Amino acid sequence: MIISIASGKGGTGKTTVATNMALSLGSGVQLLDCDVEEPNSHLFIKPVLENTETFSTPVPLIDEKKCNLCGKCGEICQFKAIVMIADTVMTFDEMCHGCGGCMAVCPEEAITETTREAGIIRRGHRNGLEFIDGRLRIGEAMSPPLIKKVRSFSHPDKITIIDAPPGTSCPVIASMKDTNFVLLVTEPTPFGLHDLELAVEAVKILDIPRGLVINRSDIGDSRVTEYAKKENLPVLMEIPFDRQIAEIYSRGDILVEVMPEWKEKFYNLYEAIKKIVN
Repeated sequence: MIISIASGKGGTGKTTVATNMALSLGSGVQLLDCDVEEPNSHLFIKPVLENTETFSTPVPLIDEKKCNLCGKCGEICQFKAIVMIADTVMTFDEMCHGCGGCMAVCPEEAITETTREAGIIRRGHRNGLEFIDGRLRIGEAMSPPLIKKVRSFSHPDKITIIDAPPGTSCPVIASMKDTNFVLLVTEPTPFGLHDLELAVEAVKILDIPRGLVINRSDIGDSRVTEYAKKENLPVLMEIPFDRQIAEIYSRGDILVEVMPEWKEKFYNLYEAIKKIVN
């Protein structure tokens, strides 16, 4: 089973839920941190890192001796990563999506494929938990290719928990697509409700079963709960606004290890998700 933990905005407690649920389920679990622009699950998991590899994406390389300046490569590129300027073909690697269309239409076979570094992938473990995250290269514009690479390590025989990026843009869709369940994390505030509504609409388009965790549940008002009821969005867990929980988080500790009574709650959260999926 693949569970993606997402939210419409940052700071709602996504990583808290992802890391604590992963460590509550014992062995045979993977935690994939797909928030590649700002990964932070490792700060809490503190894994033993076994492998770090460079991630590269394909980009076009022009052979100017073969190129007849027909311009077909520029016409097919929807992202303007390759353009004709006077008698020169220019490429903009940061804008390239690596689709290979320019190579396919070139009549002179003047375009070949090279690569550029886009980030790194780290793999490790902690007490039977397999940990994988990605870190996007500084200045890199596109994170979905790296997210897809991190997700490629998902093992069908394991429970896979994905710590998705915040928001509702392309990186979030790449983290949620083709998962069995999306667990949305929010807070009962006007900002939390507004961004939750956006996230729910995105998950509806993907047609994936979904549920809700309300963090800091005893602040704000009841509008998030009312919205969840209206949308038939089951509230599977509420985490109170508790000073001790905040202190545990601020130290980079794991809630279920410092307060063991929460381990059963996160395990029950997984059981509730499994029941909905089945």
